[in-house]
Amino acid sequence: MAPGDTVEEAALADGVTKSTCVDLRQRVKDEKASHDLVLKTFRLLIADLCQQYNGGHPGGAIGMAAIGVALWKYVMRYAPHSPDFFNRDRFVLSNGHTCLFQYAFLHLTGYKAMTFEQLKSYHSDRYDALCPGHPEIEHEGIEVTTGPLGQGVANSVGLALATKHLGATYNRPGFEGLVSNHTWCMVGDACLQEGVALEAISLAGHFRLNNLTIIYDNNQITCDGTVDLTNTENVNEKMQACGWNVIDIEDGCFDVTGIVDALLAAKKADKPTFINVKTVIGVGSKAAGTADAHGAAFGAADVASMKRAYNFDPELHFVIGDEVRQFFAGIPARGEAYVEEWNSLVARYEQAYPELGAKFRDRVTGKLPPRWKELVPAPGTFPTAPTASRAASGLVLNPIAKELENFMVGTADLSPSVHMIWPGKVDFQHPDLKTGCGINGNYTGRYIHYGIREHAMCAIANGLAAYSPSTIIPVTSSFFMFYLYAAPAVRMGALQRLKVIHAATHDSIGLGEDGPTHQPIELATLYRAMPNILYIRPGDSEETAGAWIAAIEAEGMPAIVSTSRHKLPQLAQTKREGVLRGAYILQENEKAVLTLIGVGAELCQAVGVSDKLREQGIETRVVSFPSWRLFEIQPLEYKREVLRRSQIPAVVIEPYAATGWERYADAGISMKTFGHSLPGPAAYKYFGFDVDSLARKVTGYLQKLKQDELLKHEFVEL
Repeated sequence: MAPGDTVEEAALADGVTKSTCVDLRQRVKDEKASHDLVLKTFRLLIADLCQQYNGGHPGGAIGMAAIGVALWKYVMRYAPHSPDFFNRDRFVLSNGHTCLFQYAFLHLTGYKAMTFEQLKSYHSDRYDALCPGHPEIEHEGIEVTTGPLGQGVANSVGLALATKHLGATYNRPGFEGLVSNHTWCMVGDACLQEGVALEAISLAGHFRLNNLTIIYDNNQITCDGTVDLTNTENVNEKMQACGWNVIDIEDGCFDVTGIVDALLAAKKADKPTFINVKTVIGVGSKAAGTADAHGAAFGAADVASMKRAYNFDPELHFVIGDEVRQFFAGIPARGEAYVEEWNSLVARYEQAYPELGAKFRDRVTGKLPPRWKELVPAPGTFPTAPTASRAASGLVLNPIAKELENFMVGTADLSPSVHMIWPGKVDFQHPDLKTGCGINGNYTGRYIHYGIREHAMCAIANGLAAYSPSTIIPVTSSFFMFYLYAAPAVRMGALQRLKVIHAATHDSIGLGEDGPTHQPIELATLYRAMPNILYIRPGDSEETAGAWIAAIEAEGMPAIVSTSRHKLPQLAQTKREGVLRGAYILQENEKAVLTLIGVGAELCQAVGVSDKLREQGIETRVVSFPSWRLFEIQPLEYKREVLRRSQIPAVVIEPYAATGWERYADAGISMKTFGHSLPGPAAYKYFGFDVDSLARKVTGYLQKLKQDELLKHEFVEL
């Protein structure tokens, strides 16, 4: 907030009428006498909730009470009885262990699901509890699931980016309030030490996302002790260097009016704002200001002592008096007024701009036009020459991304490698930025340059997806190996059932000279094992089309489309419909004594081995197996028909760790070491994945089976 600015001036800069602003300032002034009781009640409620089951995290929530009052009572625009109101402000609690802070305000402000009994379910054994140990997206009023520290910061950047993009795309003069919500992100000391948060903070400053405010609960305490145990940097100067506006609040435990002023000033800033609020963790308790206040109940004696100090009856628990109830009573009605006002605005907008209004309505509902599949190249139209599946990935996605505005595609500084650029694409950038390389854009842009920030890229994409289901379908892209850097964010997307698609290229030892640091040996095992994520590894262009169709059709889960750097033969037998079933018979042979399972970039090797063995009089069949998850949901009869394991053995060919393939195969030709820096064909030969070496391994396996040296279902790595 600039020197001399008043609450009125700050709010006026955000488009609030003067009368409304005066009303707000007068209301804060009129209700100031109630603040003390509200804060005391809130703090004792948190203490009781933790003491009830002798566990939880009371200290941070208690210290942040005044911040919550300023936000939920005065500044934040939301509707407790319409929690999915599209243009609501988004609130993210990145320091998710302080979840009682959010749960208690959800209850006090009138969210219907958060009843008093539900609020008291924190740390209980109720299976239907709405108060888990960290906020979860499934519950009313929770925008994203937070737990791993720093993720919420990056999610918030995604939420704010979504608002900027949608506003720039659809807002028109006189309709600036169509998409105009603000994102508020609460953080603690630990969030600001996590790399993913710092990556995202840097990018938000670069994009000048002035609709984003980080509120820093600066209590200088982490689990191990005081923050100066590990951090002695000047955080304000750090944030300013990253392009953020900085506001200090010295008395963050009690100064509700000052916090309101800061929040309103943040809404008028021309860049993202960092509000450094100095608080005392566990204020009022014997553990105040120490690490002991962080993650343990205070003890019955200390809670009773706090109550006596606040003139509350120490024998009573969970007390919320009438005055406090009345303090928050009008918020649901205020929220419904926001909803009614916005719905009226949308109706007028649709009259003024019928075509654009129809598009906006589709975006709000997350509706994809049914013709989107027509944009996928038809079977038989792909180039017949050997083609890298990363290039095929671009041939499939780019026409879709060009035509369907739901898609926002981004890369971690690998545009030339990932093939995700479509003709005429506009880059998401602040419109005033002029880069040295001449790549510029504006907020309507749907191609995001994330920089070398793989972890933040995927966490920001989660925020884009969480803004509203399928209003934005984020696509990230990088080398598959670097999705190990991003794995915590990919996992959080899976846990939240967010529709994000990750385009992972360079997924094989066949990528060549970049060597073992870039050759993903073990990563597929992680993503195949991870619940609720669709990992697909296509074998050529036709299968790549199937992979993208499956990824786009998948609801309630993210997907990874895993593709090759090197060129692959285009196989006449591949079928996109087969990919949609996870695995399918590529080459049937009723005389077969063995099934060869080919996967992704090595599918062509399985076909080559089959041909080689036929020359030796050994009959085989070939199965393409791009996705375990899709295969697992098929009928049992189909799975048995594809694998035929009750009749003949199966050998899988994939230069990854073999872990997990024992479910589908009897033997695997796989990797037990990291890769090697060699040209692609030489790397395959070095590790025995050329056709001749593979054929020798398979014949040796068959011979050992024949001689009873191996049992059929005793999985062996060849």
